Amino acid sequence: MPNCVFCKKLPKILENDLAYAVYDINPIAKGHMVFVTKRHHGTLFESTPQEIQAVFDLISQAKRSLDREHKPGGYNLQANCGKSAGQIVMHAHIHLIPRYAEI
Repeated sequence: MPNCVFCKKLPKILENDLAYAVYDINPIAKGHMVFVTKRHHGTLFESTPQEIQAVFDLISQAKRSLDREHKPGGYNLQANCGKSAGQIVMHAHIHLIPRYAEI
């Protein structure tokens, strides 16, 4: 899709055959990443089981890296599916948001 930001060549952090990860352009916290299916479709509900597995494989890799580098106290996984749910980019994706203890 020519107008889809996730279908453009973005600087990928992690990648496999069916999905990739990028840093969020408006991060909520240090290390906030977005995991995107390579095939263009609207929401995660339209993803194949293989695409879901590919996304979660990358999320697991990213979590290990973030644990080592930034030592967050926890994480949020967020998938907004549909405009009514707050989805802005209509291409299946999920956010991994590290959370840090207040000091």
